[in-house]
Amino acid sequence: MKLTTIRLHNFRQFYGETPEIQLATDPERNTTIIHGNNGAGKTTILNAFTWVLYEKFTAAFAESQQLVNKRAIAEADIGNAIDCWVEVAWEHDGKRYRAKRMCRAYKQQDTVNIVNNELLYLYIGDADGKWLHPQQPPDEIIGRILPASLHQYFFFDGERIEQIVRQDKRLEIAEATKILLGVEVLNRAIRHLGEAKKTLEAELAQIGDTTTKELLRAQQQCQQEIDRIQQREIEIAQEIANFKQIEQEIDRYLLELTAATAIQLQRQQLERAKAVSQTQLQQAQTAIKQLISTQAYTVLLPDLTQGFQKIVGELRDRGELNQGISREFLSQLLHHQNCLCGTELAPDTAAYLQVQTWISRASIAVIEETTMRLITQVEVLQTKGRDFWQEIDLQQQIVTTARAQISQLEIQIDTLESQLRQDTNTEIANLQKRLDDIEIKVRDLTLSQGQNQQQIVHLEGQVQSLAKQITKQQSNQERQSLAHRRIQATRSAIEESIVIRDRQEQQFRLELEQRVQRIFQTISVTPYLPKITEKYELILVETTRGIETTVAASTGENQILSLSFIGGIIDRVRDWSAQKLLSVPASNTFPIVMDSPFGSLDRISRRQIAQILPRLASQLLVLVTKTQWRDEVETEMLSKIGKQYILTYYTSKLDAPDDYLEVAGRRYPLIQHSPNDFDYTEISEIV
Repeated sequence: MKLTTIRLHNFRQFYGETPEIQLATDPERNTTIIHGNNGAGKTTILNAFTWVLYEKFTAAFAESQQLVNKRAIAEADIGNAIDCWVEVAWEHDGKRYRAKRMCRAYKQQDTVNIVNNELLYLYIGDADGKWLHPQQPPDEIIGRILPASLHQYFFFDGERIEQIVRQDKRLEIAEATKILLGVEVLNRAIRHLGEAKKTLEAELAQIGDTTTKELLRAQQQCQQEIDRIQQREIEIAQEIANFKQIEQEIDRYLLELTAATAIQLQRQQLERAKAVSQTQLQQAQTAIKQLISTQAYTVLLPDLTQGFQKIVGELRDRGELNQGISREFLSQLLHHQNCLCGTELAPDTAAYLQVQTWISRASIAVIEETTMRLITQVEVLQTKGRDFWQEIDLQQQIVTTARAQISQLEIQIDTLESQLRQDTNTEIANLQKRLDDIEIKVRDLTLSQGQNQQQIVHLEGQVQSLAKQITKQQSNQERQSLAHRRIQATRSAIEESIVIRDRQEQQFRLELEQRVQRIFQTISVTPYLPKITEKYELILVETTRGIETTVAASTGENQILSLSFIGGIIDRVRDWSAQKLLSVPASNTFPIVMDSPFGSLDRISRRQIAQILPRLASQLLVLVTKTQWRDEVETEMLSKIGKQYILTYYTSKLDAPDDYLEVAGRRYPLIQHSPNDFDYTEISEIV
């Protein structure tokens, strides 16, 4: 899972729609830093990720039910809805994903009604640049990429990270570790199989039928909603077409502006190259699918052909299959009583008897001919498996190359667009910003199309379900028979699951413990050693004269222990998932998003953690205050920074002092006075 962007709209401190925050994805510069003072919105950004993906919040996120920006509510008209949403995009296993969770508030005369039915929409990017809606529920897809039960180890509040090893949290960490190692998955499977067995043994409940009239009315309502959404789809398609027309007109106008002509021509050339690469990518992916569907069986042929050749060889060794002379030929010689050499083959003569003995040893002509034909065909089949893998490798190389080319072209296009945005010619900069706005609107409309398609699929499923309820009759006898068959299957499944769990538990727990110990010893100067007990509790021990005793660790030591545990998890999961040993995250790329990770650590520990953090995760997002970033942390992490942003807090407090952050000799405001009566935060990139 590689996070790419996040965007917020009326979410807590962030009024209106924020710019799209692009996260660092370069393996050499994999770190994104977001600077902000306390209260500016660092914790809000951390919780924006967890809210979108898992609808969960950290302990420090106060009043989690108050998500909608207060200024947006205050400025809204009575009776109007105020939308609040967060959108997160990421890449995983060669696919692009974009998740958007929404909620809204309705402003009334004296109150604000917060609607809690939060909606999650998920879209998957196609090779041709389109965003498609998935067939499976969004929560399930996200859970397969990074399970909700493990999210606290990848999205966490650094100031409270030591709490995961507190005494009252050990049971929680034990359960989460079991989930990570796959042990809890097997435990759940065993429990669920037992529950299913009990359920199947009980009498099946009767399914009550609703009246046909009620079912038909519900079916009609679903169809009316489908018709309404389809009409909206037509309107969206027209809006997209209009925006595309405006884009073309702006592109033509930029070409006419002398100052922008060269950049615009270069951008158009890059866009055409990108389109070619996208076509190549799509064609290669289609070719791979076609090869797998038509020729994948060839990889199973070597064992079959070897078996055939073994059988033929054994027949020849036993004399049951001889090449060159058939039984039919020898029978004809005896019938005509004349050998090819001219010798007469009279009955009962020595020559006659000698030829006759060869009949039992010769092969039948039809069998021999068929065998020879099969041998030739088998030899051809032996090459097909190799040809299949060669063609798959070729197409996969095309896919890899095309993706790399698309990524490189997108970087070049973004660079050119950035030049246009920052052009001293105001007209050129405004035109590019207009193109940026249109691109976002077109993308949002495209995502709305996907959202509508999801709703249509859901409604059509309801229509089909209602139709089945109208016509289908359930047979209790058949269902009971099915339950009895399932009962027999559960017994062996439970026994096998227990064996697998015991073996996996021992191996993975010890490997995780070793990795946690190595990381802890790299950071800490103490002689303590982390241990993961058989109950999966994370403890810190000290060895005195060969006797291990549990250490009452300080807050700083617990922070180091917790970070070591998270680092060990990421490292082990990366290896195990790459080897297909886990049924959890199916990738070896994992992000860490952490708020204030340095807590109450001393300078040495801060330096050590700043060194190791970018190496622990494939991608790192750190939210820090100016004091947390100072000195050794900045020194150690500077070379790993790929993206850097600042949160500017606009305060209505008249006597609040201004504050700023200095980066590369340039000042960026951290606190400014609000131009209105509201407090809010803006985010901007440090360039």
